[in-house]
Formats: sequence, C-alpha cells, structure tokens
Amino acid sequence: MLKSIYDIMCRIPTSIFYRLIVRLPFFHFIKNTQSTQTPITHKYWIHQKVFRNNSNLYWPIHRTSTFSGDWKNVYCGIETCPGYSPGNYIQAIGKLYIGDYTQIAPNVGIITGNHDIYDNSKHIISEVKIGSYCWVGMGAIILPGVVLGDFTVVAAGAIVTKSFKEGYCVIGGNPAKKIKDLNPEQCVRQRSKYEYNGYIRAGEFEEFRKKNLNL
Repeated sequence: MLKSIYDIMCRIPTSIFYRLIVRLPFFHFIKNTQSTQTPITHKYWIHQKVFRNNSNLYWPIHRTSTFSGDWKNVYCGIETCPGYSPGNYIQAIGKLYIGDYTQIAPNVGIITGNHDIYDNSKHIISEVKIGSYCWVGMGAIILPGVVLGDFTVVAAGAIVTKSFKEGYCVIGGNPAKKIKDLNPEQCVRQRSKYEYNGYIRAGEFEEFRKKNLNL
C-alpha cells in the first residue's frame, strides 16, 4: 500500500509539483538546488521525509543507498551528499568528514570502522576525511583512517587503504596507488549561486553543526 502511494506521488510531474508546493518557503532547497551537481528533487524528499526512509539525515540520500551509524558523525560540505547516488554504502560508526563540492558515484562504499581480525565481535573505529572538490568513482571503497586531500580523484573500483593527504592527484587500483599528479593551477574551485549543506542553507549550517553534530 505505502509503495503504491509512493509510486503515485513520485509520478507527479516536476512542473506540477513546483506549482503546487515548491513556492512555499519550506521547499526553498528544491527550487534553489536544481542547477547544482546534487539537485534535491521532490522524489528524494518524498521518499526520505514523507515515507521516513533515513528521515533523520540532514542531506538527501537515494532510496537504494544504505546509511549505517550515527548521522551526527557526518559532516557534509556544500553540495556534497554521501549516498545521493544509487547503491552507496555509507558507514559512520566513526566520524566522517567530506568537504565542499565533492561528488560520489554509484556503488561507492565509505566505512569508518572495521572488525578486529582476532575478535570479529569488536569494531576498530577510525575517522575518514575527504577533502573538497574530490571525485570518488563508481564502485570505489574507502576504508577507515583514510585522509584524502582536496582534488583527489579516486578511480572506479579503487580500494583506498591509505591516505593521500596532499591531494591534487588521481589514485586507483587495489590497493590504491597514485596514478597521476594534478596541476593545482588548473584545478577549478567553482561555486554555485545557491549553496547548501544537504537540506540546509550554507549560511545556517555552522549553527546547525555546533548544535547537532559531533564534529
């Protein structure tokens, strides 16, 4: 029954949804993010906030992605939404920090805790930090303790087991190794007209972070 209602609501054309609802002040994020890399559509909002799937998260997440852990351990930079692409697995047992304008492709896994090799009932918890303007390719996995600097490109299918703190590079393989250095002078730090940390206006995010997050 709920699935049928969800399917009907998601079939509402975007143009009609805008006319009926999006003009309301509450839905500013739908209107203002449409030209960004992570546009928040009414389908995302309906699945997450109406049907209560990952409803506690302050950023949009795809209905096929999985979030595990404490959302208060996650810092989402501007226009960065872990789990926005299909099939992501985002585990935030430990702290997860992702900088501004970083994009995550489908089927990516990011984990902040792993099982103890001698006692798999215990977790070894560590932070993961991913800088700004990074790109994590399809099927890549980022393991606990990894730090990636700004403008790190993670090739599709890479298994990232160690840090590349300096950034400005392309990494790939299993385990991931540096494939290419990037010229910092050629790296573009573009900015969107409207900036959001998930559903929250960027100008209001610092207050939200201090009040709610463990970061």
